Amino acid sequence: MHVVADALRAHEPSVVVWLASGKELLEQAVVAFKEAWMHLGTRPLQIGTMWGDRMPDLDRFSDGFLAVGLAKGWAVISRTDPDWAVRLSQRVRLVVFDEAHQSIARTYRQVTEELTLDFRCALLGLTATPGRTWADIDEDGELAEFFAGNKVTLEVPGKNPIEYLIENGYLARPSFRTLLSRPGLAFSEREISRIAGGLDIPEEIVAALSMSEQYVAAVLDAIDELLGVGHNRVLVFAASVDHARILSAILVARDVRSNVVTGLTPVRAREHAIRTFRSDDEVPMVLVNFGVLTTGFDAPKASAVIIARPTRSLVLFSQMVGRAIRGPKAGGTETCEVVTVIDPSLPGFGDVAAAFLNWEDVWQ
Repeated sequence: MHVVADALRAHEPSVVVWLASGKELLEQAVVAFKEAWMHLGTRPLQIGTMWGDRMPDLDRFSDGFLAVGLAKGWAVISRTDPDWAVRLSQRVRLVVFDEAHQSIARTYRQVTEELTLDFRCALLGLTATPGRTWADIDEDGELAEFFAGNKVTLEVPGKNPIEYLIENGYLARPSFRTLLSRPGLAFSEREISRIAGGLDIPEEIVAALSMSEQYVAAVLDAIDELLGVGHNRVLVFAASVDHARILSAILVARDVRSNVVTGLTPVRAREHAIRTFRSDDEVPMVLVNFGVLTTGFDAPKASAVIIARPTRSLVLFSQMVGRAIRGPKAGGTETCEVVTVIDPSLPGFGDVAAAFLNWEDVWQ
């Protein structure tokens, strides 16, 4: 936000556009910008929000901070106003793309490219995982090329900024262990071939695995163990909506305080579940989710994560781990325990510092 404020001070009038794919990320950005501008601002500015049913008058938006949901931006281009981004680009001097590893998706890329048409406009991407995949260097290279091969990292002592942040208490130090040494399901040769050749595990295979009795029991045992050694907040990434519901229902039946959050959860119920999980209540609780808390969600009090969602995506894995590694200087914990079904011996999957450097070969 300091960079954003610098850009607005250097160009008067001008517009900074903040792009993100989720409501939570966009709301955080607006709050953070308002706070920063209170201290760094030099003039009154317009604050625009463009997501869901929110739609500012873009033709009159000439000087300020505009938070744009990527889905909303593309929907407006494709349905009602195909030129909105091109018209606005004449006033835009900085575009910030939050979760920048998503930026080369076709529709997101078009929104970004149209907003940055003016040669005076800068593009800044933000991500803790500066790559797209674990094993496809061509796709990773495409992401690097989109940002001109230029990756900027923290200038800190040592070679790895993640390790620096852990050692200085900004991030918690995670420890990893595996939930299941063997899957409780026999795969056919065809399924094994699909897993080996794909960038991620097919959804139907994940769903079948997660609903096996052995799998559900192993996740529940891990939750009991974590609560038993004193973890008051346990965040669980389930493998499917049904998996999340079953886990939470069994926990409630066992008198464990638990809520479930999925893409189907009503907004008010989701907000209540997250607010309760983040509260100072000393009663131990478990938040089980599928598909909605990988970004835009911080749980400083969570000291344990169970990743019961098999994946070959190092980006997705890093995002799940990252939800609960806020350190004591950021209101979190010194250590964090990560229980996962993913083999932590795979490069980057058992070390958040190593994961951060996984894509160095595609950047200048």
